[in-house]
Amino acid sequence: MENGMMSVKRAQKIRQRHTWDDILFEVITKLLLIFFVVIVAYPIYFIIVASFSDPVYANNGSILLFPKGFTLMGYERVFEDERIWIGYLNTIIYTVSGTALGTAVVLLAGYAFSRKDLPGSGILMKLFIFTMYFSGGMIPLFLVVNEMGLVNTRWSVILLGCVSVYNIIIVRSFMANTISDELMDAATIDGCGNGMFFFKIVLPLSKAVIAVMVLYIAVSYWNGYFNAMIFLTDTDKYPLQLFLRQILLMATQSGSDLNLIQQDPELADQLATSAQLVKYGMIVIATAPIICLYPFVQKYFVKGVMIGSVKG
Repeated sequence: MENGMMSVKRAQKIRQRHTWDDILFEVITKLLLIFFVVIVAYPIYFIIVASFSDPVYANNGSILLFPKGFTLMGYERVFEDERIWIGYLNTIIYTVSGTALGTAVVLLAGYAFSRKDLPGSGILMKLFIFTMYFSGGMIPLFLVVNEMGLVNTRWSVILLGCVSVYNIIIVRSFMANTISDELMDAATIDGCGNGMFFFKIVLPLSKAVIAVMVLYIAVSYWNGYFNAMIFLTDTDKYPLQLFLRQILLMATQSGSDLNLIQQDPELADQLATSAQLVKYGMIVIATAPIICLYPFVQKYFVKGVMIGSVKG
């Protein structure tokens, strides 16, 4: 009886010690997470606050949590330019069209490479991976795009950004670890072909990776500007990023014009100040819509990316 009581007391002490260890571990982990969240989130918060503040306070470091010298001049300077609305419309067109097409392509390619019965899948995958590290260069790419008649068309922006080997690898890993061979065998016995199996079984089981691909591809199209800068000559087709670049360059050049500084230093200083506000305002305008998309796919994000890294 005494041995039993001693064993119970010893177990309680061990359980208590483990409990305190767990509490200490959780406290340290949460503190570290809070620290990293502050490091990542505060620069974004500072840009938002600085976009509503007098840039003098932002430059001297007196802004910490709240705006000082509240002003909307930066946003007024940006939104009074009609090109912003044209750029928004074009970017929405590129993002929606490119995301739909790109998601379809990477899902189909990833599913095909995840199948063990695909002839030559190993060689094809190696060729795809090769393109991640080596390319023909900008001039051959431009010549190909020009020969296809895509220069100065919206398709030059949509098509060139829809395929990503990295995204295909993620989808392949997800489906290889999620869609079992037994599931395919059972569907085949029931008379299900490859097309029906993909649309009726694979896609409903792949919601996590689909959400991740939508986020990845949408962000790349929303922030993309290089292909548009190279292949588009008509400003009516420019995405938002190119228009914001033009507005920022104009505001910066106006504030740094040597002749203007010599003739009217006060006006030059005001233009330089407005350039700072325009810069902060443009960052908010360009990133806010895509940041708002993230919370809707956050619950799928970790699952969709990490599935296949550890198989359990």
